[in-house]
Amino acid sequence: MSVRTRVAPVAVLTPGLAMWRSVVARNVVSFRRQWSAFVTGFAEPVFYLFSLGIGVGSLVPLVVTDGGSEVSYAAFVAPAMLASSAMNGAIMDSTFNVFFKLKYARIYDAMLATPLGPRDIAVGEVAWSLIRGGIYALVFYLVALAVGVVESWWSLLAVPAAVFIGLAFSAVGMFATTFMRSWVDFDWIMLVIQPLFLLSATFFPLGTYPGWAQPIVMATPLYHGVALERGLMLGEVGWGLLWHVGYLVVLGVVGIWATSRRIETLLRS
Repeated sequence: MSVRTRVAPVAVLTPGLAMWRSVVARNVVSFRRQWSAFVTGFAEPVFYLFSLGIGVGSLVPLVVTDGGSEVSYAAFVAPAMLASSAMNGAIMDSTFNVFFKLKYARIYDAMLATPLGPRDIAVGEVAWSLIRGGIYALVFYLVALAVGVVESWWSLLAVPAAVFIGLAFSAVGMFATTFMRSWVDFDWIMLVIQPLFLLSATFFPLGTYPGWAQPIVMATPLYHGVALERGLMLGEVGWGLLWHVGYLVVLGVVGIWATSRRIETLLRS
């Protein structure tokens, strides 16, 4: 009896360590016939790259980055658009899709009737968002490579780095979604995402912002994603990039923990 008592907790916990994979597998099967839904996520950043980076960029002289390098405007904008692609993929999946599953399809209620727990649901959904965001980043990187706006071999790490961006935005996005009461509430998500997209040093170097605005910009998650991708794609690599990685990882881990707590509160109360 004593042996069973000691072994039982291990037997229960060990399968649960991989349970989140079931959530990912379910999403893969669900999206098999919805591949067109992936197109919209990276189409917008690609349009911005061609219209602003290449179109308007032909009228703009060389841009001096915050690292002191002189690059074309298209090469300056491309890393920011890659970061935005990762953000779009993570946000789209962790907000609208999660809300539908939570409030209407009641999929999470059914999942909790299985050995899955709130932590498994949160980790699984975030992992799926990372996959989607990673696909967007990869496609955009190949487009940027094809049009010749990649400046360094360090850019090979740009797609893996996009995973950290997706981690932060998917975790925080899913946490925010647990507070949504109706589809109208998603206007608040767009109210946050659009300024982030436009004002996180995406189109202008941080040094061009007013002094009082720079600390605000530097506190946003997309800025850290943009700075990370820009450093890799332009070859401005230094220890400072680890600060951006750390910021995104901490935000993602805290978001996953908070999301699992919220799901447990909502579905088991």
